[in-house]
Amino acid sequence: MTNDDLGRLPFGHPARRLFALDPEAAFLNNGSFGACPTRVLEAQDAIRREMERQPVAFFADILPVRLRAAAQRLAGFLGAAGDDIVFVENATAGMNAVLRSLRFARGDEILTTDHVYGAVRQVLRHLEATAGVVVVEPTLPWPVRDEAAVVEAVARGLTPRTRLLVIDHIASRSALILPVAKLVELAKAQGVPVLVDGAHAPGQVELDVPALGADWVIGNCHKWLFAPKGAAFLWARADRQAELHPPVISHGYGGGFVAEFDWVGTRDASAWLAVPDALDFLEALGPARVRERNHALVTAMAETLASAWRTEVGAARPLFGAMATVRMPAGLPPTWEAGRALRKRLWDTHRVEVPIMPVGDALWARLSAQIFNVPDDYARLARAVAAG
Repeated sequence: MTNDDLGRLPFGHPARRLFALDPEAAFLNNGSFGACPTRVLEAQDAIRREMERQPVAFFADILPVRLRAAAQRLAGFLGAAGDDIVFVENATAGMNAVLRSLRFARGDEILTTDHVYGAVRQVLRHLEATAGVVVVEPTLPWPVRDEAAVVEAVARGLTPRTRLLVIDHIASRSALILPVAKLVELAKAQGVPVLVDGAHAPGQVELDVPALGADWVIGNCHKWLFAPKGAAFLWARADRQAELHPPVISHGYGGGFVAEFDWVGTRDASAWLAVPDALDFLEALGPARVRERNHALVTAMAETLASAWRTEVGAARPLFGAMATVRMPAGLPPTWEAGRALRKRLWDTHRVEVPIMPVGDALWARLSAQIFNVPDDYARLARAVAAG
């Protein structure tokens, strides 16, 4: 299929043929690991074959040039400069790189929220144990109807001891789009640097990374940019790069931001080198067209399910992107264990894939919409829940 054909492709069932997804499944969980188009996977396979034809030449001569070219292409999509972007395997690796590079004194506070991603919370716990920092997690209002309530909750957590704000762009558990620019402005007014966990943002919302005003921004390419698994990036403001080091120290140590992150030893960089192919795919579809359609579908279906279940949606439509959360019917405890068990039952019994997670005092279904989804996918979820 040519790029011109992609630009005219109807979303829904025709688009599903471009992916290797189980044709019998209702896949409502693009948010966890994404779904990579087969043509991008084929491009990645070609890169691997090229690597194996002459591994020494590939790693010594080809990879350094191609890696920077891929970073430059991604940076252009993100409104950034190429040398301000490095690739990492996933958002968690990028968050580790920043958090474990910074230096804290005992009693320093790191401010985040109760919607922080679980793996990032674990990194913060590690800093509590090793550096003696205090992690502050104000509770965000939930359900939430406007940005002001989120800003107020974070503002209450700022103190003279706050040394860093760690904020999600789109919270994994709740799908809530946080008002990042306003939160950055709030923190900077008190001299507090900001690290943005943008794991879900690239491709789901329109994104100009430098314009956010943060010091560091992390993002995944495999969730909403159609890249293969293992493709993510770390952006750092130019004056905050020298202090950063990758979790694995290698030959590039002391050579600067790009040198240290581009080479940490032998690894399969094909997912990173395939990012331009993923961007070709997205840009042929039309990024705004994809965002607008997915947002319209998921928010409409969330409201439909909330009506059917006599529950509620987690936030107003403008606070969601291509994901939305719906309160599950009462009956199960609001625990991770109960959510995982229900997700597995829905898959094993009904072939419906959707994450069920605790937020506040209830379990919530986090719905995703990608170009292959249709309304009947969500109707299948409603029927599966009704069937028990």
